[in-house]
Amino acid sequence: MAFRRRNKSYPFFSQEFLIQNHADIVFSLVIFILIGLMFEATAKTAILFIQPQFNVSTLTPDGEVTLYHYGWKDCATVLFYLFITIILHAVVQEYILDKINRRLHLSKSKNTKFNESGQLCVFYLVSSLWSFYILATEGYILHPSSLWENYPHSHLRFQVKFFYLTQLAYWFHALPELYFQKVRKEEIPRQLQYISLYLSHILAAYLLNLTRVGLVLLFLQYLSEMGFHLSRLIYFIDETHHKMFELWSVGFVLTRMVTLTLMFLAVGFGLARSENQTLDWEAGNFNTLSIRLLVLFLVCSTQSWLLWKFFRFQLRRTREYRLEQAKKRAAAKQQTPRTLKRDSVGHHENGVLKAENGTSPRLKKLKAP
Repeated sequence: MAFRRRNKSYPFFSQEFLIQNHADIVFSLVIFILIGLMFEATAKTAILFIQPQFNVSTLTPDGEVTLYHYGWKDCATVLFYLFITIILHAVVQEYILDKINRRLHLSKSKNTKFNESGQLCVFYLVSSLWSFYILATEGYILHPSSLWENYPHSHLRFQVKFFYLTQLAYWFHALPELYFQKVRKEEIPRQLQYISLYLSHILAAYLLNLTRVGLVLLFLQYLSEMGFHLSRLIYFIDETHHKMFELWSVGFVLTRMVTLTLMFLAVGFGLARSENQTLDWEAGNFNTLSIRLLVLFLVCSTQSWLLWKFFRFQLRRTREYRLEQAKKRAAAKQQTPRTLKRDSVGHHENGVLKAENGTSPRLKKLKAP
């Protein structure tokens, strides 16, 4: 299975060989793990990588339900789906984005941004639809109070735990992709910035059993970011199209406001009114004043920083636009006046015939007979 066109062969285990064939190498590792399911001696080890662990069966009025909690074995599952994500990344790049790039003929810098936006747009679309489906099926949309009631939410349904594991797998896979995609050095700090923010927030929601609130926040964030990257893709196709950025700007500010309101409502008021506010590692209860303040500080500082960056960018763009308009007006004033029409003898000015030297021509005197 080959994902890249080989224009040149490189020595085995060299840097270029690893970059060019990383998807094939990872695909071989996935096949190796799947083959382990076929043998009884290795099936128990292989299942650790494929299926979420730490399941507990409980009886409910609807029957027996299997719930899950987190543990150290989740690292193996995240690693396996990290490999799957690398393969899917290569498939999207090779069979979708590269074909579009060849038709658009973008510059190298725009090509890099187009690939980044294309990959993230696909991920945000799938994740936002998936998270919305979970919110609807779990009943969190119709009953917002369930986001903080009956805390701790240490036991998760399969779809909730699998969603968080795949989210962690995707953002951990983004780290080696910086190397595989040969990202420029000046772009690496910016990408590391938002990758670390996503990982810290998702890990905090997963480990502190705030998965319900985290689902809502991820849905809002992914929907907002999908709007931005979709706008950028449309701009690369047609550079005269700017209306999508204006719609995204409104949605960005609204997303920040809703996120802050929801965090204060769920963590600042909902969990603060809970009766059980003692730290219990075994039960997964982290509802203490210090942890609530730490979570609020983490989310509020991130949202405030994003708003500050957004407004600073908008002000800088407005200032640059005004300077550009002022230069255009100054250039229009300095244009030379329109030249007057001349004839062979002189030229006309205000209805009077003028000679070449600017004087009026003398009338020719007629001799008397």
